[in-house]
Amino acid sequence: MSFSLFLLLTPLFLVFIIRKYLKSGKKLPPGPRPWPIIGNLNQVGKNPHVSTAILAQEHGGLISLHLGTQVLIVASSPEAAMGILRTQDRFLSSRFVPSAFHSNYLPFALIWSLDCNENWKSLRTLCRIEMFSVKALEYQSSLREEKLAQMIDFLRRKKGQVVNIEEVVFTTMFNTLSNIFFGKDFLDLEDQRGTASGLKEKLIKILENGLAPNISDFFPILQRLDLQGLRKQTLRHVDEVFDSWVGIINERRSVAAANKEHCFLDCLIENGFSNEQINVLALELFTAGTDTTTSTIEWAMAELIKNKNVMFELQEELKHKINSNTIVESEISNLPYLNACIKETLRLHPPAPLLLPHRAIQTCEVLNYTIPRGAQILVNIWAIGRDPKIWEDPLSFKPERFLGSSLDFRGKDFEFIPFGAGRRMCPGLPSGITSVQSILASLILRFDWILPSDQDPVKLDMNEKFGVTLQKNKPLQLIFKHLN
Repeated sequence: MSFSLFLLLTPLFLVFIIRKYLKSGKKLPPGPRPWPIIGNLNQVGKNPHVSTAILAQEHGGLISLHLGTQVLIVASSPEAAMGILRTQDRFLSSRFVPSAFHSNYLPFALIWSLDCNENWKSLRTLCRIEMFSVKALEYQSSLREEKLAQMIDFLRRKKGQVVNIEEVVFTTMFNTLSNIFFGKDFLDLEDQRGTASGLKEKLIKILENGLAPNISDFFPILQRLDLQGLRKQTLRHVDEVFDSWVGIINERRSVAAANKEHCFLDCLIENGFSNEQINVLALELFTAGTDTTTSTIEWAMAELIKNKNVMFELQEELKHKINSNTIVESEISNLPYLNACIKETLRLHPPAPLLLPHRAIQTCEVLNYTIPRGAQILVNIWAIGRDPKIWEDPLSFKPERFLGSSLDFRGKDFEFIPFGAGRRMCPGLPSGITSVQSILASLILRFDWILPSDQDPVKLDMNEKFGVTLQKNKPLQLIFKHLN
């Protein structure tokens, strides 16, 4: 039925495209010629970060595409990224929200808030102060060290066995965040997939539905019909996740005043947040704060296994500068090679290769091209990080390029913005980087890792899988042969 409806409305869409885009006279950024009805959908494919990078090589650092009736602007150069995230940030910092995420929950959102309104500003400020400030990170340090110790103890028992790095790190990160937010563990290292509650799978499914190609995003006139059922599926999973949290929230409400272990949930309750507001914020923080950190660590481990000389240099630094078998967060700043390895990983394998989509709330100009109101906007930081005009030997893993360099990832240097820039820059950057540093350092300091079955590290599969985050197509599985 949905296909028949699509064919019935095809002439209407064709007229709409012709009137809006071919007769507008606006100077859109260059791009490939769109096909009737589908526009450039056939040229985007399953790996949009790669396909748009290739198109940028032909058409320039700022291109325009048509996905159905939706205009898509993609920036793939530092200059274009600066124009979007700094120069015109005021007009381009609204959020393009996938149709599968549209619901009554959006007014309570932080990451997926449609606009940078007063509610968004106050919520972001609260999170920055209570979760991501220097004071908050210091308060959380003992908790992170406890979860890190649990991970190390778990791995010690796995000597000689194949370990799935992604699952171990994900569970550790998830429990760290669940303790910061809710004051308790949600997953078990012995049951890393969360099969007991299905929580992990539900959260992943929510994001997968949002990223799935959706006819409602390409033809907004069909949004209410939800022809593929993605919004219905997403909301069902969201409600199931919320139901699993409601008992915890109500319990904390009843004992908050007497509770000695203060968590972020208590802070939200004290500030008058409703259960619905708490649920939405928790959902966003869990989905944003676990997969991104996990994928960065997995990619870093893969690059270190593949590049033995880099692994050796990092091991030597850790042995000489860490005074015990336990990583203390205060020592991390004294590990320049570790931090260079992390930066190089983020350059080659940014967890969100296109950042999250922006939306133009007003027509404006970037690099003398018109960005029309309502356009979806992506910044291809994957392409920028691999541009040979910016980086020497860009496809090689060379942490040394960051040694002695002032180049940083805090939104000032637009050739290197893995966390974005401007109003919509990732608020959890301090917490995420601290977790990557401590977990990666602990894995390298405590264990000597090898590939199963004496596989050749040089031949390690480094293919990507575009999805919730930019993950390895084949999960990294390792065995450790020595324990420090």
